[in-house]
Amino acid sequence: MLRKELIERLERISERYRKIEEDLSRPETIKDIKKFKELSREHKELSEIWETYNEYKKAIQDFRETKKMIRSPDPELRSLAEEEAQRLRQKIEDLEGQLRVLLIPKDPNDSKNVILEIRAGTGGEEAALFAGDLMRMYQKYAEEKGWKVSVLSSNRTGLGGIKEAVLLIEGDGAYSRLKYESGVHRVQRIPVTESGGRIHTSTATVAVLPEAGEEEVEINPQEIKVETFRASGAGGQYVNTTETAVRITHLPTGIVVSCQDERSQFQNKQKALKILRAKLKDHYERKKREEIARERKEQVGTGERSEKIRTYNFPQNRVTDHRINLTLYRLPDILDGKLDEIIEALRAKDIEEKLKLVEA
Repeated sequence: MLRKELIERLERISERYRKIEEDLSRPETIKDIKKFKELSREHKELSEIWETYNEYKKAIQDFRETKKMIRSPDPELRSLAEEEAQRLRQKIEDLEGQLRVLLIPKDPNDSKNVILEIRAGTGGEEAALFAGDLMRMYQKYAEEKGWKVSVLSSNRTGLGGIKEAVLLIEGDGAYSRLKYESGVHRVQRIPVTESGGRIHTSTATVAVLPEAGEEEVEINPQEIKVETFRASGAGGQYVNTTETAVRITHLPTGIVVSCQDERSQFQNKQKALKILRAKLKDHYERKKREEIARERKEQVGTGERSEKIRTYNFPQNRVTDHRINLTLYRLPDILDGKLDEIIEALRAKDIEEKLKLVEA
């Protein structure tokens, strides 16, 4: 059975849900577009909890009525009642589990698009090639999910790797799934540049940030420094004789972003500002979490970026996620974007950890 504290929370939510329904039907609310949108959003967020809680209460009432029938002198009726009671007992248990999950505080960023940043780490050219593999992996995963991918910025090497790339991934629930990918990814394999056949270990870092709209993060033009330079190709070879590339420095925080993939300075500046907003949103949210002493380590999915989260071992055809001790021997499939098994396991662990806080 659900604890008294959880029942009280569910009753408060039900009361709030009914109040919102009343407010939404009032003429003055309908006229106030902003208020109507806010209440409609809250109504939608609470509807699943309200419906599940009502189903739970009905199941309990039905169970109580069925238990009365078990005392019937009629053997056939008693047998049917016992079967029904067993079914209802299981239904109540399932609904209790659903309600516990629904009471976990929602991540307000889960529905947002993603700014995904990949950087080559230790390992020189091999690290850059691995970063390129990761970029392709996420592009393939997004493709499978029906999400749209745009390259906001990239810096390629002569052998086809990437020193750094920033992607915009747009799609329903993109952040809710990709947020578990932040951290250090490690590869173990024989590099193409290795003539002696020795296995090398290289790394790449992945940062997953929710996209921030202009209304969320306001950028004061007086607090940024905008510089232009010539866009260059792999190995530093100039491919543009005009200064279309843009570098923006946010002076209060020291955050620097640059973009050179577009042919016009205006387009590169717009993309750079998009990246900067996401980084500033992340910066301010991290600062806020530190102030209230809540570290990312409390949640399995959004660990520190310095944390080694996953190893891709080519000789053993193995991928290991170190946060949940999950090992899969399907490395080519995973690098081809088949990430769901790993992400679902991470989500399940995350929910398990958060449930402990709900029950505390």
